[in-house]
Amino acid sequence: MLSLSAEQEMVVSSLEALAHNEFSDAAFSWDGNIPLENIELLADRGYLGLNISEEYGGGGMGEFEAMLSIEAVGQVCPDTAEYLYNQQMVAPRGIEMFGSDTVKDRYLPGVTAGEDAIAIAISEPEAGSDVGAMNTTVEAENGELVLNGEKVWVSNIPHASACVVWARFPDGLGSVVIDLDDNEDSVEIEQHYTNMANHTQTQFRMHDIVIPETHVLTRGTDGFKQQLQALNWERLGSATLSNAIGRCALDKALEYGQQREQFDQPIADFQGIEWKLADMVKELEASRSLTYRAALNAEEQGRIPDRMDASLAKLYSGEMVETVVSESLQIHGANGYQQGHALEYLHRLARGRRLAAGTDEIQKNQIAAALKQDGLPSLT
Repeated sequence: MLSLSAEQEMVVSSLEALAHNEFSDAAFSWDGNIPLENIELLADRGYLGLNISEEYGGGGMGEFEAMLSIEAVGQVCPDTAEYLYNQQMVAPRGIEMFGSDTVKDRYLPGVTAGEDAIAIAISEPEAGSDVGAMNTTVEAENGELVLNGEKVWVSNIPHASACVVWARFPDGLGSVVIDLDDNEDSVEIEQHYTNMANHTQTQFRMHDIVIPETHVLTRGTDGFKQQLQALNWERLGSATLSNAIGRCALDKALEYGQQREQFDQPIADFQGIEWKLADMVKELEASRSLTYRAALNAEEQGRIPDRMDASLAKLYSGEMVETVVSESLQIHGANGYQQGHALEYLHRLARGRRLAAGTDEIQKNQIAAALKQDGLPSLT
C-alpha cells in the first residue's frame, strides 16, 4: 500500500467517491467520444489540472497527485481517466514547463476550466519513434518563423484549441504551439482515423503558419533535450492509465466471479479462478509499485523521472494491462466476448497502451541504454 499524506488521501477518496457516484452509470457508453459531462464536473470540483499552477486555475500540486487522480477515476471510467492523462501529463504540462507567460496565460486556464484541450503532434507518416527523421520544419522567412509539415496519429484535434507541434529548426529539433482556431485556413485535415478503441486520431498538414517567438517552447540541443527528458512524466502517466484499466478489469472479474454460479458455487471459489485472480493482483501491484516508485523518487529529488525507472514502469504496465484484461475476459467467458460488453472494450483499449507514449521496443531500448551507461541503480 502507498503511504499517502492526509491531503493525498483526501484527493484519492474524494475522486473515488465522485467516480463511483457520478461516472459509473455512463461508463463504457461513450463510444469513443470524450466524456465532456465528467470533465465539466471534475473542473467544477477543482480536480482538473491538479499539477498545473493555481494561477492558471489548477490545483498547484505535483505530478504524483495528478497520477493518483488518473488511477482513482480510471478504475471506474477509463475514458475519463484518459482525458485526465492527456490534459495533465502531456501537452499542457509541456506548455507550463517550457512555455512563455503569454502562452501559459492564453491556454492553460481553458484546460483547467474544462473548456479547452491541448493536443500534441509528434509522429509523421515517415517518422514515429525516430523523431530525428521528422520533416516538419520551422524556418526563418523575412524575419518571421514559419511552420510547414505533416503530422499523424494526433488525438483530441476535434476538441482542441491549440496543439504542441514538434518540428525541426535550423539549429536542431524543438517544439511550438499553434492556435488551431487562428490558423484554421492553414491547417488542412487530411483524414480522421478511428482506432481499435473507437477513438479519433487525425492526420493534418500545416501550410506557412507564422509562429510568434512567444509560441516557441523549445529549440536547439539543450532545450529539446529537456523536452525529451520531460517525456518520462508522460510515460509514467501512461503507466498510471494502464494501472487504472487493469484495476477496472480486476474489479469486474472479482464481482462477476462472486456472482456467477456453476456447479452450485460461485466460480470465484474454484481454485483455478482463485489462481487467476491472485496472478492479476500480483501483476497489478507490481506495476503500481514500479510506477509510483519512479514518480516519488523524482519528486523527492526535485527532478525529471529517471529514464530507466520511467521506461520500466511504462513497459511493465503495458504488458500487465493486456494480461489482466485478457484474464478478466476469460473469467467472464462468452459474456465478456460480446460487442458492447465492458471487457470487450477494455480489451481493445488496453492494447493501445503498448503503443502510445513509446512502444515496448523503444522502452526496452531506453532500459538497455541506461543500463549500459549507468548500470543498475544502487540499493542506497
